[in-house]
Amino acid sequence: MISLFLRPLSILILLTLGFAGVAQAADEREYVLGPGDIVRVTVFQNPDLTTEARVSEKGMLTFPLLGAVSVGNKSISAAEEEIAARLRDGGFVRQPQVNVLPLQIRGNQVSVLGQVNRPGRFPLETANLRLTDMIAAAGGIAPTGSDVVIFVGVRNGKQMRREIDLPSLFLGSDMTNDIVMGAGDIIYVHRAPTFYIYGEVNRPGAFRLERSMSVMQGLASGGGTTSRGTTRGLRIHRRMPDGSLKVVEPGLDDLLKADDVIYVRESLF
Repeated sequence: MISLFLRPLSILILLTLGFAGVAQAADEREYVLGPGDIVRVTVFQNPDLTTEARVSEKGMLTFPLLGAVSVGNKSISAAEEEIAARLRDGGFVRQPQVNVLPLQIRGNQVSVLGQVNRPGRFPLETANLRLTDMIAAAGGIAPTGSDVVIFVGVRNGKQMRREIDLPSLFLGSDMTNDIVMGAGDIIYVHRAPTFYIYGEVNRPGAFRLERSMSVMQGLASGGGTTSRGTTRGLRIHRRMPDGSLKVVEPGLDDLLKADDVIYVRESLF
């Protein structure tokens, strides 16, 4: 009999904990108001209190009867509770039902710059948006963009800069570099490394340097040699770390480096 009684009780406890977890997750996703945001505040059955106002740099919102109300760095629901409590405690409205609707999100924004399809500033519409979410909002990395993105932000009052390799982020199991974004963060995508081919190839020009790309793969990117070209006697003009230029004779399996210039000679036979 005891076990029969405990089983429904256990189910009830699990359901309660489950709903609490969902509520907590929903609260973590809720947008946090910031300076510059413009919101509309309405109070049920009190149309005279409807207000459109801007959150000040100090996080204050001017509201009728109450004056300045602190809403900065608070979620929408927390701001609604704050205004409702002030109206109730001040005796203005007995049971206030307050709704806060963001009209323009300007305070909490992230800048995504460089080689993305839609560079610009994007709002943090929820509280737990990550670096990959913001890159997706910018239309993803352009074909000319690098696989490594640069993140710049402030955490715990200290400047933070990190270079993040996106492919390894998804191919591996460690997602710690998918950083949760904060207001004022900057994501920069640099141009992808390139190499160059000229001489007796079908498509001379500049090409994207892929990871672990060999000389043979580089030649294939240029359409291979022409009927007059030869892979013998290849030359690569390579810029060294000290800035000097070095000419090397590579093997076909050697790896290319950024800014390498491959010269394909004409066959003598």
